[in-house]
Amino acid sequence: MNTQTTDCNLKESVHTLLAEIVDYAGLFPPSQISMAEAVSNYAAYKKSNHKWMLGRFVVAVARLDEFIEQADKYLAGGEENVWRLSVLAGEDVYDSVRRVDRFNAQNSSRVLCDALEVKVTTVSEIENTVSILPPSLTTYFEITPDRMLAETVSTLAILGQRAKIRTGGLTADAFPSSSEVIRFIRTCLAANVPFKATAGLHHPLRCFKPLTYAPDAPSGVMHGFLNLFLATGFARQGFRTNILEGLLEDEFPESFEFFDSAVTWHRDYILTVQQIALMRRRNIISFGSCSFEEPIADLREMGIL
Repeated sequence: MNTQTTDCNLKESVHTLLAEIVDYAGLFPPSQISMAEAVSNYAAYKKSNHKWMLGRFVVAVARLDEFIEQADKYLAGGEENVWRLSVLAGEDVYDSVRRVDRFNAQNSSRVLCDALEVKVTTVSEIENTVSILPPSLTTYFEITPDRMLAETVSTLAILGQRAKIRTGGLTADAFPSSSEVIRFIRTCLAANVPFKATAGLHHPLRCFKPLTYAPDAPSGVMHGFLNLFLATGFARQGFRTNILEGLLEDEFPESFEFFDSAVTWHRDYILTVQQIALMRRRNIISFGSCSFEEPIADLREMGIL
């Protein structure tokens, strides 16, 4: 990454929309780089001029010991320098929570696991997990936008938890349809459940590209993270489903304009900075990406950064 990039002319709406937006997941497909490289990358990103866009380092609970071994030389300590981790729980959630507690007890002055991501399929799994969660962990429950979505999100709302949607994968069938994504957004908004997204969001705008970095990778339609976040903002303002789907499927950079006070889509639809800030704080929190550099390169090409 070019760490000399300057953001002195950054629009306020851009900063509000993109602050701490990317949870770095370089350990996971399609990048799936080594722990040493991922940790080195994250350390460099934290010193770059785009560090304000960087969220947590994503790591599986089974690799926490490997992480601390590789990260030790980069961890300076001090409140401003503490690294934050989002930990993917294993199948045994009880064991995952114990491991996180032990890790934090040993390392919290330099690195802190303050977010947990748990994949669930039933309401009872959510209830059982919540019963063992310490209050220090912000937990995201990965759910699918199926026929049980309303009941699942309602349970998360009652229990004060957060949701997670998988927005892509290594094959075309791993990407949910636009209508499924909008349904998920609307359901979470109605229940006041904050959420994050993961997978398939390397690019700002919807596009047709190779789904992995392999030379013979299949191609497919990928959702864009700008599309997703702005669709959430407009959904929060009560826009109709057909408008939201149109926004989610827009592939043209010229459709979007960023000003200090607002973001517009097709010039007729406006989100103010205040509305964006509220959306980021209460609704869509971040997205996981195996690349931090690719989203930034695309945003720079679009003239947003």
